[in-house]
Amino acid sequence: MKPFRDYFPILTWGRQYGRQTLSDDLLAAVIVTIMLIAQSLAYALLAGLPAQAGLYASIAPILLYAVFGTSRALAVGPVAVVSLMTAAAIGQIAQQGTMGYGAAALTLAGLSGAILLVMGVLKLGFLANFLSHPVIAGFITASGILIATSQLGHVLGVGAGGHTLPEMVVSLIRAVPQTNPVTLAIGVVATGFLFWVRRGLKPLLRRAGMGARAADILTKAGPVLAVVASTLAVRGLDLQAQGVRIVGIVPQGLPPLTLPSVSPDLIGMLLVPALLISVIGFVESVSVAQTLAAKRRQRIDPDQELIGLGSANLGAAFTGGMPVTGGFARSVVNFDAGAATAAAGAFTAIGLAVAAVALTPLIYHLPIATLAATIIVAVLSLVDLSILRRAWSYSRADFIAVAATILVTLGLGVEAGVSTGVILSIALHLYKSSRPHVAEVGLVPGTQHFRNILRHDVQTDPAIVTLRIDESLYFANARFLEDHVADRVTPDCDIRHVILMCSAISDIDLSALESLEAIAHRLDTMGVKLHLSEVKGPVMDRLKCCDFLDHLTGRVFLSQYDAWDALRSRPPVA
Repeated sequence: MKPFRDYFPILTWGRQYGRQTLSDDLLAAVIVTIMLIAQSLAYALLAGLPAQAGLYASIAPILLYAVFGTSRALAVGPVAVVSLMTAAAIGQIAQQGTMGYGAAALTLAGLSGAILLVMGVLKLGFLANFLSHPVIAGFITASGILIATSQLGHVLGVGAGGHTLPEMVVSLIRAVPQTNPVTLAIGVVATGFLFWVRRGLKPLLRRAGMGARAADILTKAGPVLAVVASTLAVRGLDLQAQGVRIVGIVPQGLPPLTLPSVSPDLIGMLLVPALLISVIGFVESVSVAQTLAAKRRQRIDPDQELIGLGSANLGAAFTGGMPVTGGFARSVVNFDAGAATAAAGAFTAIGLAVAAVALTPLIYHLPIATLAATIIVAVLSLVDLSILRRAWSYSRADFIAVAATILVTLGLGVEAGVSTGVILSIALHLYKSSRPHVAEVGLVPGTQHFRNILRHDVQTDPAIVTLRIDESLYFANARFLEDHVADRVTPDCDIRHVILMCSAISDIDLSALESLEAIAHRLDTMGVKLHLSEVKGPVMDRLKCCDFLDHLTGRVFLSQYDAWDALRSRPPVA
């Protein structure tokens, strides 16, 4: 059990906190705060929640992660994919805009936090490894397409809905005749401006003589510029009277104290979505955290990350927020801005708290179309259809998994998509490990090395068959090895020795041990001896605990060359 202080990473980096670190963290916090004001409002809209829920979800959760999280650059808060999953989960339970919808969001955040905390305490961070990267990439790509499509209705100024791509497309086509031209103009201009800001503003500012840091800050503030400009336009030209939907009244003040529902029925309906959100959020977060930590030769603890993210989600549940996780875009901005410790996140939370207290009246006239444009520009960077081409060229199995995840997510919704991804990831792992690569090897002339007879010019002996098993042996692949040995030995009457080269075997479970006993017995009835070579120490320790070695018809050799040298009966045949 790890020391108590290890549950509080803040005690580690806090001891070395100095003036320069404070300066770096404050500058990063200013940049991220500017970015998050618009982003938090937008992701609350995506989740179908009031705008203030996004701000609230970016205050207490960040503070809690700063205490319990191990990444020094990860920025926690609402993110696109989790917001979409939130809307999909609670949209089937309550109507948007009702008290029940908000209560369900709080309960979902609380359940997600509890699940993550339990996983962290039980050290279950390794479970995320069962989600393959191609499947996650496929799910995120499909989610990005769904998110962008879901926001087109706000850009057009029409009421379009749906949880799947076909539903959304049909809804949009039917609603096109009711397009509000003024809203469309705002949405198109805001979208075009934000795309240009991402690619063209910084080079323009640099050519104008502005310093790199200042140009970077202004570029990151692009969404805020769009928010300010469109808000002033709506207010000055009274565009609300022309049908432009606005954010409206946003409560002014700090996050309230809220209580998630403890209704057994509601918890039962949200438990599976909460589990999926927890897993996807953790995988996305830990991937970002590990990438950024590696750039500074730092490390993160996945199990402690579960505790940090769990605490953050519980904080959101009790302060009027929504499910949160570590976001890629904001974390990269935080890292590039020079954040040295998790205190940068705490300063960001303070900045957002100030915004919630003092700035919310200023966004009354903020058009919904601008927030939709912010979401569209942000999520389109997540769409990576090239993963299909890469998967096809490298592995047909991975291609099937990626394609299926994308198609199911687009056609049936995010919950079905992520469930498909999880099942396919585990199924692919089991399928591959149940059919391990088994190579028949021979001696490379002039050396003591053994290589695949199908790939190299090697020496063999008609009386000896050496099989190298490139996988640990367990219940799922034990029978495969039995069949493989039988198929190789049965037709060849010259064989007198079978050597299992065990250099790649790290474990043998009880089912595999019984299969080895069956192989030895079958070979013995054929007059063939079974030998083992290059058995790893931990595996040998396990074998010594039973009577397998007592009944082994052959020997256990330290090296494959020793086995070859001892058993060959005639000059090798090239």
